[in-house]
Amino acid sequence: MTRRVLIVTHGGRPRAVAAMSEAVSELESAGFEVTLHDDDLAETFGDRISSVRLREGVAESEVVMVLGGDGTILRAAELTHGTEVPLLGVNLGHVGFLAESERENLHDAVRRLAAHDYVVEERRVVDVVVHRPGEDEPVTGWALNEATIEKGDRERMLEVGIAVDGRPLSSFGCDGVLVSTATGSTAHAFSAGGPVMWPDVDAVLLVPLSAHALFSRPLVISPRSEYVVEVLERSPIPGVLTCDGRRSIDLPPGSRVHVRSGAVPLRFARLMPAPFTDRLVSKFNLPVVGWRQAADGAARRSVPTEQGPPEGSSPGPAPVQKEV
Repeated sequence: MTRRVLIVTHGGRPRAVAAMSEAVSELESAGFEVTLHDDDLAETFGDRISSVRLREGVAESEVVMVLGGDGTILRAAELTHGTEVPLLGVNLGHVGFLAESERENLHDAVRRLAAHDYVVEERRVVDVVVHRPGEDEPVTGWALNEATIEKGDRERMLEVGIAVDGRPLSSFGCDGVLVSTATGSTAHAFSAGGPVMWPDVDAVLLVPLSAHALFSRPLVISPRSEYVVEVLERSPIPGVLTCDGRRSIDLPPGSRVHVRSGAVPLRFARLMPAPFTDRLVSKFNLPVVGWRQAADGAARRSVPTEQGPPEGSSPGPAPVQKEV
C-alpha cells in the first residue's frame, strides 16, 4: 500500500525551499509518495466551497508535513480541519510552539514517521457563529488558536458587551476581545496578559484587549459554555472578527459573535514524549533556576572553609594581644 505525505511550506523563502528539497528526498528514500501544496489562498470565512477546494489530496495522505513556523502550521490546519489527517510540524520559524521537530532533526522525523513511531494528539478548536444585522443566516467559522474581535478603526474605541451562556456579564470600550483555545493561550492571548493553559485543559479563554473598565480580567469557561461578544449599537466604530490571523469578517454595530468549544478537533502527529512543561521552558527559554536559588548557590561557593595551613608551611605571625 502506497504511503503518501503532503508537504506544506512557504515557497517564497529560500530556507523553506531548501528544507522542502531535503524533505522530499528523505521521504522518497523512505518509501513515501510525496505531494506538494503550493496554493497560499486562505480559506475564506464561512466559505465551505473554498474549504473543499483547498483540501484536494489531503484525505489520501497519511500525514501533512509542515515546514515553517506557527503561521504556516495555521495555514495547513485549514487543509486538515474536519479530516482524520494529522499535522507534523517541522519548525523553520522563531518560536514554533505548534511544531514537533526542528529543522536539524528532519532526518530523524522522517525515520520516525516511516516506522510509525509517533502518536496522534487531538487539540480542541473553537466554533464561531456570527449574526450580523440585516442578515437572516448566520456565518460560521472556527479557530485553532483564537478568534479576535478588534476595532475596525484606530481612532476610536470599540464598544462591546460580553455574555456567558446567555447571561450579560459586562460591557466596556476596548481595542478588542480575544477568545482563545488552550492551544492558543501561548500566542496572542499570552502577549495580551492571559494565562498559559496546558493543552489538555478543556476550556475556552477570553482576554479583553486594553479595556476601559474596572472589571476586565481574563475569563475561563468550560467546554459546555458559550461566550457571546456583541458589538453594541452605540459603538462609534465597527469591529472585525479574525480567526487565527487568517480569516476575517466585518462586524457592523449590532453584530453578535458566539464562540464555544468545537466538536471536531484538529489532529497532530507527536514524536516527542516530553510533557508540555518542558516545551514551555524550551520555547520561552525560562530560567528554571531562579535568581534567589542562583544567589544562594553563589553565596555558598564564596564562604571559605575552615582548615589548617597546608602541610609543610610555616605558621603565620601570632596575633597581637592588646591591653584593655
